[in-house]
Amino acid sequence: MDSQQARELASVDAIGQAELVASGELTAVELLDAAVTRLDAARGLNAVITDLFDRGRKQAGALDDSGTLRADGVRPLAGVPFLLKDLGSSLAGTREAMGSRALRSHVATESAWTVERYLDAGLVVFGKTNTPEWGNHCTTEPLLFGPTVNPWSPDITPGGSSGGSAAAVAAGVVPAASGGDGTGSIRVPASCCGLVGLKPRRGRSSFAPDGGQGMEGLVNGHALTRTVRDSAALLDVISGSAVGDPYTVPLPETSFLAAIAHPPSAARILTTTDSPFPGAPTHPEVIAAVEAVAHALADLGHSVDAGAPSFDPDAVADAIAVLHTVSNAQLHAFGKHVLGREPEEDDFEPSSWVMMREGFTTSGVAYAEAIGTVHAQTRRFAAGMDGHDVLLVPTLLTAPPPYGLLNQPRGTTRAFFDVEFATTGWTTMANVTGWAAISLPLGVTSEGLPIGVQLMAPDETILLQLAVQLEAAMPWSGRLPTGWIG
Repeated sequence: MDSQQARELASVDAIGQAELVASGELTAVELLDAAVTRLDAARGLNAVITDLFDRGRKQAGALDDSGTLRADGVRPLAGVPFLLKDLGSSLAGTREAMGSRALRSHVATESAWTVERYLDAGLVVFGKTNTPEWGNHCTTEPLLFGPTVNPWSPDITPGGSSGGSAAAVAAGVVPAASGGDGTGSIRVPASCCGLVGLKPRRGRSSFAPDGGQGMEGLVNGHALTRTVRDSAALLDVISGSAVGDPYTVPLPETSFLAAIAHPPSAARILTTTDSPFPGAPTHPEVIAAVEAVAHALADLGHSVDAGAPSFDPDAVADAIAVLHTVSNAQLHAFGKHVLGREPEEDDFEPSSWVMMREGFTTSGVAYAEAIGTVHAQTRRFAAGMDGHDVLLVPTLLTAPPPYGLLNQPRGTTRAFFDVEFATTGWTTMANVTGWAAISLPLGVTSEGLPIGVQLMAPDETILLQLAVQLEAAMPWSGRLPTGWIG
């Protein structure tokens, strides 16, 4: 396959690429070689920080030799090249630095349960993507690996913490890549890079083998994609629980991929463009994008009402700050284990160091109260949604932000999150409540940059069904970044 053919494959989504292999038109090895060609052409983005080409070719060759791909309708993604975020998607025997200088020599000894599911589905893993340290930032510019460039513009962040994955997908290197989301870390880069970014509901998949939950339930993993159907198919792959998981949710009656073939019943949608946090205005172009989606949903037969659930933003911000200080104290302990010595300030990012120092003095009572606050505000939020199925809000309150804004120390962890929430607005409430939330690339700024619009609901099915309707009514596939390598 020549370079031109490899680039042409950039516009084919994951399901489409798998169909090329299943039909015998291409082999899994040929798909992988094409993806490597595109990755080499996009090196300037600094999206991929660990190449795993040899393991990818070995896996792809084994898939081709097995002969199952030619008629495999059970695994709709088999043979597709795939990238793993270098945080929360450990692959045994490969480096896992998690964006931290303290962990630069760390090699994973076990594969994450979700990664095993990806491999069982026939996805061909051939690299790991850039991420900020410990996923702390909604931007991707770690000191260890340097910033990832947004394919839309070198002046705006690709978002974070799944920014490397988002940039690789947005540029056309791969049709999909894994991500994780603790206060918006899938949806923020989806908004910044013009992609589909779904945060699943709490408990949808497992944190096995080494965890029962992520940051007291705030964190969930999934992927960045360009099409809704790819997001649904990948969610099918990771849905379920491992033996002994402390929290689980029922599997849907039908697969998510099958569910999106059917339109949803008329949904009752509540919508607002106001920021949930004081002193954080919403940009007029973001407001216009959300309002356009509200009109489109009404035209599709859904009921759309103005309003929003209430919660105590100050209590939420305090609780999020406390949970992050404890999480970063854990990073310090892990860094000590990997380094074999007491970590020093220079081993970590300045903002992480602030969180760690606070974490060392966070009391058990404060931690327990933060968890209690999360639960109490979840109940208040849910009560405010009574009579409605879905919340429609901005993903970001602003246009894609510049570098150097969302990763800086602010003196205290709470001050750090005050700055973040002034940009991200509603994203964290999906993590607090455990609701599913999806960002869709349904708006564009006057400068041609992407604007994400967000839908939240207790379960993923209705979000994916609405997303398919919007994908048809307000298509985004023709909008490509200047850094597109197809």
